[in-house]
Amino acid sequence: MSASLSLVAPQAPAQWTEDDIKALHREQPQAAMEMVVRKFRGRLFYHASCITKDSQEAYDVVQEVFIRAMRERRFYDAEFRQKAWLYRVTSNLCFNLVRNRKRRGAILETVPRKERDEGDQLDRVFRGEQREEILAAIDQMTDAHKEILLLRYYDDLSYAEIAAVLDVKLGTVMSRLSRARRRLVDVLEPIRAD
Repeated sequence: MSASLSLVAPQAPAQWTEDDIKALHREQPQAAMEMVVRKFRGRLFYHASCITKDSQEAYDVVQEVFIRAMRERRFYDAEFRQKAWLYRVTSNLCFNLVRNRKRRGAILETVPRKERDEGDQLDRVFRGEQREEILAAIDQMTDAHKEILLLRYYDDLSYAEIAAVLDVKLGTVMSRLSRARRRLVDVLEPIRAD
């Protein structure tokens, strides 16, 4: 391990800050990109999977996002917001892919599920059913509502982070999220009434 990595715990990529990555880039550009990949690949893959409903397409999207990050000249600049940029590019690529798929008339598949069974834990099954029900309802919403709900509740981004990802003001995030939640309740009512 190099001396420049001593401030960063390699076993905990979530703890790395954008400043750590930018500082490392000055001395070791390749190591900095590896840090970016390790820090964000899981969350970006999950985000892409929620939008595309296809793990292979999500994997391809995330690879493309990292390729674009390597080519982005500003990516390691002091004021550049890496996380926001990565999520924005991921969302845009995913929504483009879904729109193209719809144009071709392909049928969307359900959200990827874990392959193994978790046993007889009734609460896990119930939570899984609720999650699928909610994601199915989110699928019926507009891209704008779908994106903001996924960013907030599945990617657990703060309002400020969502504002950066969507390149909108904080007040806009709050009003869009409020409208999206109301719409989600409207979509869920008939599903839960059955």
